[in-house]
Amino acid sequence: MTQPPTDHAITAKKIQVIGVPLDLGQSRRGVDMGPSALRVAGLDARLADLGHVVEDAGNIAVAIAEQKNVGDGQAKYLKEIAATCSEEAEMVLRTLESGKVPLVLGGDHSVGAGTVAGVAEFCRRRGQRIGLIWIDAHTDINTPQSSPSGNVHGMPLAATMGLGPPELVDIFHFSPKVRPQNCVLVGVRRIDSIERENVRRAGISVLTMRDIDERGMRVVIEEALRIASHDTAGYHVSLDMDWVDPEDAPGVGTPVRGGATYREAHLAMEIIADHGGMLSFEIVEVNPVIDEHNRTADLAVELALSAFGKKIL
Repeated sequence: MTQPPTDHAITAKKIQVIGVPLDLGQSRRGVDMGPSALRVAGLDARLADLGHVVEDAGNIAVAIAEQKNVGDGQAKYLKEIAATCSEEAEMVLRTLESGKVPLVLGGDHSVGAGTVAGVAEFCRRRGQRIGLIWIDAHTDINTPQSSPSGNVHGMPLAATMGLGPPELVDIFHFSPKVRPQNCVLVGVRRIDSIERENVRRAGISVLTMRDIDERGMRVVIEEALRIASHDTAGYHVSLDMDWVDPEDAPGVGTPVRGGATYREAHLAMEIIADHGGMLSFEIVEVNPVIDEHNRTADLAVELALSAFGKKIL
């Protein structure tokens, strides 16, 4: 039997799955069930079928809204969210130190502050920097002062850039976690009016859905990879499933029309896999409560498979 060319073979990785079923960062309930939905869709087994060694670390214990007071209305449940992100950051750090690739399952996007902190600390201890590719319909760069809702899932990117609440900014006692010149937002199509100023203050790169429309997904993702990998040890990829159009991903926390198509989303993940510099990966905002027969979770698993090397041929 003829063997496929070696450049098409998948490099086996040791992957550790970390569930963070947090839903305190937003008003619409249900994303706490996201990690379970992804597991029901066969995430672990399907990654193993590609040749990866997969270990599931289970879920980090998180508080639920019914047990806690909302706290400051400008940053709801911040104390509990920060505690979860700090614990998550430690687990991500330990995962990398053990030679495994963290695959984080949210929960709402506030978990991103913990994931990035853990990866950044791992590299900082080695005198290295990381890049960040934040794939999302929203910029997530609000602060308590600028947020119209007080929902912390709109603040994690600000925290990584040193602009957010101290409880999230100061995880591992350094900031920013990523240099602005190595941080890029991809697929943005809804930005709060005050948030635009935070984007400018942060100095990060933003590639909107218009860029994708005009220039094509390949060009946009390749530019994002150049930004995130320049003078870094690699990059974290944070994938909010609301980046995909609701026609293909209806079960998300905050759906916005006009997102990436099914094939565009896969192409982006495939190009990232081909590049080979991904240090860690997370999928957030899958909401089974409003999904249709778990198809958003199934798509999320498919996209993870593409990000970890699955090819059409």
